[in-house]
Amino acid sequence: MTFRWLKHYMPRSLYARAALILVLPVVALQLVVSVAFIRSSLEDVTKQMTLTVVRELDMIANQTASAADQQSMLAQMRPFLADLQMQVRFVNSGEVPATDQLRWIDYTGRIIRQTLRNQIEDTMAVELPDNLVARLYLDTDLGPVEVVFDRRRLSPAAPHQLIVTMAFFGLLMTLISFLYMRNQLRPIKRLADAAQAFGRGRTVPYTPSGATEVRAAGSAFLDMRARIERHIEQRTMMLSGVSHDLRTPLTRLRLGLAMLDEQDSEPLLQDVDDMQGLLDAFLEFTRGVSESPPEPVDPIALVTRIATDAQREGKSVELVSASGEGEMPLRKVALRRAVENLVGNAVRYGNKAEISVTLTDKSLRIRVEDDGPGIPPDRRAEAMKPFARLDPSRNQNKGSGVGLGLAIASDAARAHGGVLRLGESENLGGLRADIVIGR
Repeated sequence: MTFRWLKHYMPRSLYARAALILVLPVVALQLVVSVAFIRSSLEDVTKQMTLTVVRELDMIANQTASAADQQSMLAQMRPFLADLQMQVRFVNSGEVPATDQLRWIDYTGRIIRQTLRNQIEDTMAVELPDNLVARLYLDTDLGPVEVVFDRRRLSPAAPHQLIVTMAFFGLLMTLISFLYMRNQLRPIKRLADAAQAFGRGRTVPYTPSGATEVRAAGSAFLDMRARIERHIEQRTMMLSGVSHDLRTPLTRLRLGLAMLDEQDSEPLLQDVDDMQGLLDAFLEFTRGVSESPPEPVDPIALVTRIATDAQREGKSVELVSASGEGEMPLRKVALRRAVENLVGNAVRYGNKAEISVTLTDKSLRIRVEDDGPGIPPDRRAEAMKPFARLDPSRNQNKGSGVGLGLAIASDAARAHGGVLRLGESENLGGLRADIVIGR
């Protein structure tokens, strides 16, 4: 037997699941105790008390059978009615209720009625209007008799006290447990928030706290974050040195080739330019998102400027839709570079590109579509790897690049806690690239 279907109805957050684990046993225990108390204790006590009153009612019925008339019957019973704490009077048939009178919440009242009717055959009606008074109508040889006595003689005065007390203390202990549980889950929530922020490129202050296991996980996270930050810092410093060391010989080569005949130096200058472009692309990728910290950015305004700049350069780029408004924390330089690379790929391998932006309360989506040949579904994951080149299918004599455009865009999306998704454009028939970032 499998319970996988139950997962669809279970809460997803740790706090909600812990609350369910805490509340469910308490509620189940209270229900079991309440049912056991009602069945084994309350019912039995009510029946025993009702049977005691039944014996007194039988005595009244016997007095009625032996009396000559109503007045003599009342005179015979007057000495002991005070001891029985009952009031007896004869009534007309029209005064007898047609049906029994019970409150819908009176559980013991149903047991009393059933017991009285089972034990006294001449019972005409039973009235239990509240917890203080009970009225019983009996059919005798002298006429209908109304017997009034204290309801508390038939059932416990407050049968709900145990249930109310149990529910009150159960609620009180559950509330105390909730407060304690929240304090225990708060360090886990802080650790999750710090890890999520770091995954989106932000470093927030965090100090391990809570239980021993949570402190161990928090310390491991801090060590991991420190190692990653050191790695990024060392990579940035190394690349700065590589950039300086490689650009200098390339500049000397360019100056040296300028002294040669133009016809002889043109192929060599082209090689130097290709090496310069390859170096720029490599440095652009390895710099990643370390150049700028997250800052409030209007993504619609940013994409609008990118589309405008591309149009000024003579590229067939159009911003077809932009919905939503507001700002969100983004690495402006990294996101701009990612979108520019997607636009550059679109116009390189196609004739036109369309951009759309959708900003909601939960996510940001930037979509770039082209009318080029697209990328086969089985090669889309490979296309986002660094230095991956899908020649000749996407070459079309428009420049092959170095295979870093999609890798840079994917890296920028991951740095914001998002993802780069590739698909087929429904509007243009080429490639569709979506940068999706959660808020």
